[in-house]
Amino acid sequence: MLMLFLTVALVHIVALMSPGPDFFFVSQTAVSRSRKEAMMGVTGITCGVMVWAGVALLGLHLILEKMAWLHNIIIVGGGLYLCWMGYQMLRGALKKKTDVMAPAPQVELARGGRSFVKGLLTNLANPKAIIYFGSVFSLFVSDNIGASERWGIFALIALETLAWFTLVASLFALPAMRRGYQRLAKWIDGVAGALFAGFGLHLIISR
Repeated sequence: MLMLFLTVALVHIVALMSPGPDFFFVSQTAVSRSRKEAMMGVTGITCGVMVWAGVALLGLHLILEKMAWLHNIIIVGGGLYLCWMGYQMLRGALKKKTDVMAPAPQVELARGGRSFVKGLLTNLANPKAIIYFGSVFSLFVSDNIGASERWGIFALIALETLAWFTLVASLFALPAMRRGYQRLAKWIDGVAGALFAGFGLHLIISR
């Protein structure tokens, strides 16, 4: 059982470290707003991972195999949401002033837990999550895995996700990172928006 947990932990951390929508959302929120708001997004992402892990432990790969139409709906819906996120970031980038002498942007506090909701939806729409939990992760959850092992894997995945993205949020919220963002806010937001839109379009086209 220990070997199973170590293998799952290693595979999952590699998946987390691979840059994707979740990483760009947390890092962009941390440098442009605050660590507190980024952590709200991290909590949302962790809840999304818990949803995917729970469904995968119940047999996500079997559901996707038997209900191809559901898979297509998830793919297209996720792609459209990522495109919308990208559009919002690009529009915000175009509105930013390029004058280097302009006042530093003020931190906008979250209202109504919007960062939590955005983090949750970003993860649920994440193409990496769909592919990972629907195929790779499912390889480690065979029928001979007992209930205690399944709960252990579930807790491991949730804690590992929370720890990794907490580290990302803390790193990108450092004063040096925030000062760099203030100088290059327009370009950073533009690149992040283009990446989100690119993820969404790729997800829709490659379905």
